[in-house]
Formats: sequence, C-alpha cells, structure tokens
Amino acid sequence: MEKGKISSLQMAVMLYPTIVATAILGIPSVTAKFAKTDFWLSPIFASLMGYVTVYIAYKLHKLYPKQTVIQFSEHIIGRLAGKIIGFIFLFFYIQITGIIIKEYAEFVVDSFLINTPIIVIMGTMTVLCAFVVQGGLEGIGRAAQLFVPLFIFPLLIAIILVFPDFEFKNIFPILGDGIIPPIKGSIVPGGWFTEFFLMTFFLPFLADKKKGMKYGMLTVFAVMITLVVVNLVVLFVLGTTTHTKVYPLMNVARYISFGEFFEHMESIVMAIWVVGAFVKISVFYYATVLGTAQWLNLSDYRPIIWPLGILMIVFGFWSMPNSMDLERFNLETFPIYAVLIQTIIPLSLLVIAVIRKRKSKRNSKGINSG
Repeated sequence: MEKGKISSLQMAVMLYPTIVATAILGIPSVTAKFAKTDFWLSPIFASLMGYVTVYIAYKLHKLYPKQTVIQFSEHIIGRLAGKIIGFIFLFFYIQITGIIIKEYAEFVVDSFLINTPIIVIMGTMTVLCAFVVQGGLEGIGRAAQLFVPLFIFPLLIAIILVFPDFEFKNIFPILGDGIIPPIKGSIVPGGWFTEFFLMTFFLPFLADKKKGMKYGMLTVFAVMITLVVVNLVVLFVLGTTTHTKVYPLMNVARYISFGEFFEHMESIVMAIWVVGAFVKISVFYYATVLGTAQWLNLSDYRPIIWPLGILMIVFGFWSMPNSMDLERFNLETFPIYAVLIQTIIPLSLLVIAVIRKRKSKRNSKGINSG
C-alpha cells in the first residue's frame, strides 16, 4: 500500500514538530497552574511517558516488522477483537486530528484574522495537508525536512530578541513547594509525549530500521529540551503571571523590542505555529488515512484522503464547539485519553504478544523433543 521509504532522521524530523507545535503555546500556562514557578521542570517528568511509548512502539515493531498497530492487533488478539481495537485507534486519530485543525484555526482567528470565518482557516489547512498526504510518506518526510528549520529558526530568533527582558530571579525558589507540584504539572504534557506512538505507522517503512529506536529516543530528548527552554523563557519574562495567560509565548513575543522599528513580533509566533501545525496535521492525517485503508483492507489509501479530511473538519466542530471546551479538553480529558489509547493499550498488546510468542516457543520445543 505504501511503497515509499523514509530514513530514521526523517521520521524524527516529522515527529519533533508533531509534539512541540501545539505544546509550546498553551502548555506553559497549564503546567504553571500546578507547578507555579517550577513548571519548567514538568517536561522532564513528562518525557518519561515519551520514552516508554517509544520503547513500546519499537518492541511491537520488532515482533511484527512489516505491520502497523492496525494490522498486528489482529494477529495478537484475534480478528474481531483486533478490528475493534483498530477502530478505537482510528476514531481517536480522526477526532484528535479534527481537534488539532480546530485549535490551529482558533489561534489564527483569535490572534490575527479576527473577521475571517473559522471554517475558511480549517478548510485551507486541511486541503494543503491533503495534497501533501496524497504525495505519500516520502512527500511528508521531505516537506518536514524543508519546513522544520523554518519552525526552529524563528523560535531561536524570538528567544534571542527577548533576552534583554529576562528576569532570572523569577526561577527562585527552585522546588520551594517540593517535587510534587512539577510532577502534577507533568500530567498534561505527558499526554502530548504519548503522541510518539505515531511512529508505529512509520517504522515499517524505514530504510534504516535498526536506527528507529535510537532516533525515537533522541526525538523525545529534543522535545523535552525544547519545552524546558520555552518554559524557562516564559518564566523569565512573565514570572508568576504565566498561569493567567492563554498563549504565554504570544505574550512573550510582545516584549520584543529591538531599536525603534523591530518590536511586537507576534508574527514570529504565528510563523512557528503555522509551520508546526502544518507538519503536525499532515502526520496525523497520514496515520489516519493509512490506518483506515489497512482496517478496510483497501489496496490504496489515496481514494479516502478527501472524505477523511471532511470528516476531520466535522469532528473538529463536533468535538470542540468553542475555545473554552478546547481548553477544558486539553486540561482534563486529553492526558488520560491519550495515555489510554497510545500507551496503555499498546502496552497491553505488547504483553499479550510476548506471552503468546513464549507459549508458541515452548510448544514447538515440546513437539520437537517429543
């Protein structure tokens, strides 16, 4: 079905903005509500979920090297139960992709294009990502390689330009209330780190499969470092007021002032968000399309790209009617929802698969000795 190949580095470049893009905008304020001035430590604890998820995904891939979770779940727990698990995964990814599209559009409309209908923003991004998905996995990998530098560079520029406004004393006292608050603050970003399970849709198509685990773990580390740095920047500028901001990084960008002509650089954050959201939606879109085609036993996934795109937009409106529901979902529902679907269910599949493999080896040894 997918004849293209990507490298482990391309997989890493695809996964990096997939997690970071949405996490750098709203997560700092959410973690600050729990961890206060220690919210910069929360991504370190949250990354543990990412390491575990990558390990689970890779171990499942080693057992079933040419299959995605939609396919090997049928081999592990049987055809009917496997189809049900596959449907759960697909429902999750269709819904989450729709929510990501809606979140992207909400940010653009609220911050910049106030008079533009939100359906226009959602529709144009979906169409753009659909064309990329139409080009296959190699096309997405190359697009990610092209655009990720445009994602990282403006972020670095923003950090450098806002440096004069840093108040380093805001970081103190470190762990003034103990280690529990930052651990509590890590629960929400922990849900974002479970998105590394998307690599299960890429591992079968790696040209250098032996490097899959290595680059997966390195990407988790890179995401963790990025979130720690962004949280520190936000802390140094906004201090204890961080938890009151909806998009703290946007507020930080407003502090930029270089000379008398280079200031209020909210457009930098806008550029980061648009590029990151494009890669993230494309990755989720591709995983959903490929998984659906495999679940339906189709010979090609391209005919269902556009119908699924429309369905994602519908799910975006249906799941999150307004920004308040979206914020509540990210804070209360998504962390548990994401961990259940992308870590606990795969872990259960891995345990069952390992037990079955061991039983089959024992049985084969018993037959041979008999």
